[in-house]
Parts: sequence; C-alpha cells; structure tokens
Amino acid sequence: MTLDELRIEIDAADRELLAALAKRTAVARKIGEVKKLEGKPVYDKAREEKKLESLKNQAADEIKPYVEEFYNTVFDVSRKHQEKPLFAVLGQHLPHTYSPAIHNIFTSDYTYTIIEKEPEELDALFNSGAYGGFNVTIPYKREAAARCDVLEKDAEDCNSVNTVVFGKDGKTYGYNTDIFGFCFMLTSAGIDPKGKKCLVLGHGGAASAVGYGLNKMGAADIKFSDLYEEINYENVYDVCADAEVIINCTPVGMFPKVDNQVVDLSRFTKCDSFADVVYNPSRTKLLQQAKSLGMKTAGGLTMLVAQAYKSYKFFIGDNEGADKITPEAGEMIKKVVTTLENRMMNITLIGMPGCGKSTLAKEIARLTGRELIDLDEAYSEEYGESPSTTITQKGEDAFRANETKLASKYLPESGRILSTGGGIVTRDENYFWLRNNSRIIYVKRPLDVLASEDRPLTARDGVEKLYAQRKDRYEGLADITVDVAKKEDKAAFLSEAIDILRKEGFEL
Repeated sequence: MTLDELRIEIDAADRELLAALAKRTAVARKIGEVKKLEGKPVYDKAREEKKLESLKNQAADEIKPYVEEFYNTVFDVSRKHQEKPLFAVLGQHLPHTYSPAIHNIFTSDYTYTIIEKEPEELDALFNSGAYGGFNVTIPYKREAAARCDVLEKDAEDCNSVNTVVFGKDGKTYGYNTDIFGFCFMLTSAGIDPKGKKCLVLGHGGAASAVGYGLNKMGAADIKFSDLYEEINYENVYDVCADAEVIINCTPVGMFPKVDNQVVDLSRFTKCDSFADVVYNPSRTKLLQQAKSLGMKTAGGLTMLVAQAYKSYKFFIGDNEGADKITPEAGEMIKKVVTTLENRMMNITLIGMPGCGKSTLAKEIARLTGRELIDLDEAYSEEYGESPSTTITQKGEDAFRANETKLASKYLPESGRILSTGGGIVTRDENYFWLRNNSRIIYVKRPLDVLASEDRPLTARDGVEKLYAQRKDRYEGLADITVDVAKKEDKAAFLSEAIDILRKEGFEL
C-alpha cells in the first residue's frame, strides 16, 4: 500500500476510535448517574484492577505492552467525568433533543444527560439529590414551577419554569430562560413585535413564555389559539385575521411527524413575520411556507441555544452573567447555532445525472464520518429494481412517486450525507423534503462531462433539454453551488469541490 492509502486507513481507524471513546464516555456518564442515584462512590479500585487485568488478557500481542498505560488514562478520564456535577434535560419523550450537544459546547464544568419521566415519577426525581438541576421541556414546565421553592420574577409571572437549580442552601430555584431565548431569536432575525398584533399558536408552558416575551418587547395585542379554546384553529382565521406576527408554540411539525402544520399562513394576509419554536427539523413546513410568502422568519434553534446559554450560567452559579448577557455572549450564541446547524443538518447533493454527486458524497462522508445515503441505491434496496428499470418498464411517473416516498423517509433525518437522483427537483412536493433538514449543494458541471450510461431519460430527451428544464430548479433550491469545470481526473474534481465547500464553512 502507498503512504497516502495507509494514511486514509489510519484516518478511518481514528474515526472508529473516537466513536468508541465517545460511546464509552457516554456510558461512563450514565454509570456515574446511577451511582449518584444509588448513593455509591464513583471510584471502585478493586473493579478497575480486575478490569485492567481482563483487558490485558484480551489485547493483541502488538498492543499488550501499551494497554495498562492507555487504560489508566481512560479510567482517569472516566472518573473525572463521573465526578463532575450532573445536569439534564427533563421531558416525557426526548428522542432527538439537541440540549446535551449545546451544553457540551458551552462548558466542560459539568456533565449533561437526558431524563425521560412520566408525571407520577417527578416527585421522586426532584427529591433524588443526584442532579444539580434540569432544563425542562414539554410537558413539564408548569409541573416544575409547582415544585420550586423560589421562582424568579419572569418564571413566577408566566407560571412556567424551564430551568431548575438545586441550591446549596437546600432550596429549589426556578427560572424561565425561554423568555430571553425567544426575545433573542426575534431580535436576531430582525423581527420587531413592538406595536403589532401578535398571534401565538398553542397555550402551554412555551406559549406562556412567548406571550410574556412579546409583552416585554412592546406588542400591541397578543392572542392565543389552541385546539379547544375560545380561539381555535377553525375560527382563528376570522378572529385573528389582522395578525401581523405569528409564533408557533405547538409541537406540530416536529420530527418525526414533519409533514404537518397547524394553520395555513397564507390566510393571514397582514402577517409579515413568523417564528417557530420547533428546532428539529431546521425548516418546518410552516417556516417554509412563511419564507415562500415573503415573511421574515426565525427558527427555534436560535431560541434553544440562547435559553441554554442563560441556563448554563445559572447551572455554574453565575447569576450575574445570566442576568447580563453581553454582546460577546450574543456572538457566542450565534456561533454555537451555526456549529449545530452544520452538524445536525444533512448535506444533500443535487445536480444533473452523471455530474459527480455520488462521488462527491462519498468523499464528504469519508472526511466527516457521516452516514452516506445514495437515494438511487436506496431505491434499488427498497423496490427491488433500479430507477432505470422502473422508468423503462413502468414509466417515469411511477418512478417519481416512489422517489418522493424515499425522500420523505430519509431527508427528515439529521446529520447524513445524501446523494439524490438528478430529477428529484422536477416534483414540487419534493421541495419540502429537500429543504426540511438539509444544506443543499448543487453540483454544477459542464454538460459535455456528464455521464449518460444507464440513464433512460438522458437517452430519451438529451442532456441539453433536461438541463434547460431543471436549471432554475437546481439554482433555486441550492444553498451552495459547487461549480467545477472539466478536470483531468476524479481526484482533481474532488480536490476543487472540497476546497469550495471548505471556503463556504463546511467542516471537512
């Protein structure tokens, strides 16, 4: 093997090692959590010695001399991780929360976990003594408020707590950092509710904080709509026809049920701004509709990160820092939002058949360690035949219908690399799925370099005609265009394409 090939191999081994270390550290944190709940000490000398001896026996001969040194370091890191104060996000069902990732970016002063509890388990949790505090999400923000000894003014006024701190004085303190997060989100997006008529969709704990924030920002009128209230989702178009700012505080449109929206924004003809507290997916159906209607928009990830920053300050005991968020802190919040968007959103490639999407997708997946989904390959696995076979034997419409089903299956997920078929842009219903949770890369190549083997539509219509039909759609969907001229080989194409993406801020 050449030196370059060996370096690729060791890069892959390092990614596997980092993934294993991340998994081991997460399990160590969970072990520390259980020990704290059971009142057991973190350090168990006898167990570590027994474990080390077992690892030496299992090790291959080449690494046996290094096992003790390596694992003594690993054990030391695990102990330090377990001994840190423990905080968590508390909810009923939290399959895809970003909160641990956010807090791990902000600080290494504490560890952070996920707690899923039923209502009858809350009292025992609050009295466990194992945690320094919680962030609280649906549906427990009012339950948390009822269990706090001391409520700060914002939390008391809106009867909603999303940050709990167990004080050294034995008291339980409740804060509402959602209010700050919401106001920060609107301000960052250039949305000013001052003097405007506002409509809040939903009437739970998050809606209370949002209503309170709108009031602080000088909204002229604030109305709430929910399923079974006086203003509901049937009469809201009449009662609130003059709404100028609308905020979604319902979980409708949240992953995994992303293909839902609670209202039709086009029926609010005076509305100029829309915000959604949902952050997964990054572009909800309502956000996409608002954007298409020319409204100013704000997504929930900024609110989530901003409230988490304020929570983090309370968790480390810096109440002054929580109360006075500096411009520098604001820039940090925005940086973390960008970091999370880069990590959590898919990278989805579109472009003409044979432009190199699959080749570039494989390289991005190799560099990032992300899962790669080639929708053409996924199609063959799902339907037992290739796209070209379906087109040839059953017609293009049959293929496109199947392609849309695949898009709805794979595109709402997070953190993947996806290579799409060249014609996925030809169906308007695919736009929602493509924009839902992806940064979209348009791979643009000269028409004379495009491959045409096993491509029945190219053979039927010709590459120039297909390009003319799709060009505006590619460009309209793209977040980034990778425009690479004819190259002498695949390596040269990949080198220029990756350079373009790195200049655009991709972590490759």
